[in-house]
Amino acid sequence: MDPRRLARQSAPPEAASGPPYPSTNAALGGLPTIALDVPITAVFMFLYLCGAASHMTIFQVNRRRGHKFLMSAAMFGFCMTRTVTCIMRIVWATRPTNVSIGIAASIFVAAGVVLLFVINLVFAQRILRATHPKHGWHPLVDLSFTLLYALIVASLIILISFTVLTFYTLDPYKRQVARDLQLYGGTLFAVVAFLPIPMVLLGIILPRKSRVEKFGSGRFRTKVSILLTAAFLLSLGAWFRISTSYLTPRPGNNPAWYQSKACFYVFDFGVEIVVILLYVLVRVDRRFYIPNGSKGPGDYLGLGLKAEVNGDIEKTEEEGRTVTRLMSEEEVFDDVPAEEVESTGTSPSKVHSDSVARDLESTLRN
Repeated sequence: MDPRRLARQSAPPEAASGPPYPSTNAALGGLPTIALDVPITAVFMFLYLCGAASHMTIFQVNRRRGHKFLMSAAMFGFCMTRTVTCIMRIVWATRPTNVSIGIAASIFVAAGVVLLFVINLVFAQRILRATHPKHGWHPLVDLSFTLLYALIVASLIILISFTVLTFYTLDPYKRQVARDLQLYGGTLFAVVAFLPIPMVLLGIILPRKSRVEKFGSGRFRTKVSILLTAAFLLSLGAWFRISTSYLTPRPGNNPAWYQSKACFYVFDFGVEIVVILLYVLVRVDRRFYIPNGSKGPGDYLGLGLKAEVNGDIEKTEEEGRTVTRLMSEEEVFDDVPAEEVESTGTSPSKVHSDSVARDLESTLRN
């Protein structure tokens, strides 16, 4: 018998159509349908467009005022990417047998949220630099973040490449390698989504040798709460996706409960929309704004203040005696009372700097 004919007879059924081959495993959300997925996806697309319009409007208004906040432009880019994702899923629902559209939709779903992870990392880095300027601005810390961002980009490229590969090969070994790399990429992104939480908590808990170099507007504890909430929601979605991916793959006609459409829309689009709209409502462009050209300790204050006052343990030399006291709740977050800001009519960072100067003068006088 002809070997080539024998090979064709022994090949899997999906090989007859040639690449790209449709996946035979169940995926989160399953195959989109017109009756159910199109209306829901259209609603999410509208919400993403609202988010894109809001963030771009904020960015343009700030830009005309000389208020440079690139994170608003980045969130606009994320919303537009998600709008394309929704369009691809709607088209896929109308053409369920088109494997190429399914590949594009799957890649957009998996890769788009990484941009939000990076934005939260930037916010966490600013809080770390504010609470611990000496360590937060250290060159080794900057290098670590640069390497992490490079690793994210490289892993994203690998993840996309091998995701596409799974649709163009029937070789079990290549598919297993692709699956292992997909698990690696998903795990890395889940860790990155969670990373802002320990960064912020450590920045608050660890003892400080200087006052918090507050930036932007609003209370410092509010900034912390906003970032922790957003990071928790995004990490919840990321860890749900990767934890279910580690489970044994199920056939497409018998998905598990955690692969349902409800889980897909809640842990993918749902948590993202909450974060995007939260960042619009709380005006992160004001709260997380830092002075342009900030490059080291003291730059967040914008006044070049060199003095440092011990914010954890105040020590005053008085007849060879050392007085020690614990921090209050206000000192942990280094909050400036709102009444003081309103009465002086100055910015929170200016009031904070004046407070530091007064504390220093009082300490030296005593």
